[in-house]
Amino acid sequence: MTENNLTIAENQETTFGPRDSNESKHSNDVVFDVLIIGAGPAGGSAAWHCSKSGLKTMVLEEHQAIGEPVHCGECLSQVACDRMGWILPPEAIAMPVKGVRVIFPGNKTTKLTEEGYVLEKHRFEQWIMRMAQKDGAQVALGKKVTTLKRDAETQIWTVSCADGSSFQSKILMDATGVAALVSRLLNLNPRFQSVIGIQYEMKDIPTDGYMDFFIWPELAPHGYLWMIPKGNGRANIGLVTNDNTKAKIYLDQFVAKMGWKDKVVVKTFGGLIPASGPLQNTVSDGVMLIGDAAGFTSPLFEGGSHLGLVSGRYAAKVARKAVTLGDTSKKFLSQYEMMWKAEFPDYQKLIGGKHALYDMTDNELEFVGSIMPKELSHITTMERIKFGSHVLVRKPGLLGKGLLSALEAFGYSRAESYGW
Repeated sequence: MTENNLTIAENQETTFGPRDSNESKHSNDVVFDVLIIGAGPAGGSAAWHCSKSGLKTMVLEEHQAIGEPVHCGECLSQVACDRMGWILPPEAIAMPVKGVRVIFPGNKTTKLTEEGYVLEKHRFEQWIMRMAQKDGAQVALGKKVTTLKRDAETQIWTVSCADGSSFQSKILMDATGVAALVSRLLNLNPRFQSVIGIQYEMKDIPTDGYMDFFIWPELAPHGYLWMIPKGNGRANIGLVTNDNTKAKIYLDQFVAKMGWKDKVVVKTFGGLIPASGPLQNTVSDGVMLIGDAAGFTSPLFEGGSHLGLVSGRYAAKVARKAVTLGDTSKKFLSQYEMMWKAEFPDYQKLIGGKHALYDMTDNELEFVGSIMPKELSHITTMERIKFGSHVLVRKPGLLGKGLLSALEAFGYSRAESYGW
């Protein structure tokens, strides 16, 4: 089978346990080319691409199962799959979707029609890691990393875990998500800002195949709410807000407002999400930061899987060259930083646009929603002129509040700009 059509058989175990990790092969005498901490989308992508290129690759995952617990909304665009050259296995897909519908106050709506998928995220991550294993990567579960030490002479890292085990590697990749473990242990960067995302998986939620995102400041201050359908009536109902103390209260109010209070809640899940853009230092001597651990999340709706997958691939490409040439210095690994900066949007600029959008009042957002083109996937020149004219005539003050930068950030929620 090729990497594009391998699927997981229905009766095949899809969680990883100690027997899957090949721990009998581990010893302090083995020096890996690359050691990846974290087995999420970024870590899995890096592991797959590293192992495919012939690098001796080890993945350490703190939890006892890959992909669990799930932290995100679980959506991925077709553009992301095309960029990776992947055809997803059916088991990883909860439901194909048509795109995103944005609902402003007053129920003013606009759509971004672009195909994608709502995932069974744990199965998606397990599939990636199985593919990495197929190409030679090793995986060890239940490995909570506690210390990192690099030998000045050999330039080899020793990674120690809470259970007493240790591993050696030429290069470390931090794929630990919002924990940013390697960056924190090595004091590479200040802590990034984060917001909280919390959601319910619920039953019997109606859908027409779009993911609904609600910009309703009343129920999601400096954030948004969502309904992400998963098929057969299942849906993720959640929110992101910077008000961590009231997130669940807001979510329950949203559920009640939508008339879903009596629907069955299957589970509650979520977590913190990086929200201040890429970290200043995404490389150091023998180190690369990827995915959420590098601060790679979409500026408006905080999607991170697409960015994580591509950053893992970029890091693997640079790692291959570094190991081949025997140069794992920060200067050499900076090629990775150059790659993602050339490809990913200017997030510092766009974060300002996000804040401008979220700082608008309900009335201002209702006005913006009322004049937005009804379909954002193809906006005509006439629609742009009409929108600008409405603003200049009816709400010129919005220009001073950063409306144009807000709309730019909104545009970067598209899949082609790594929005999802």
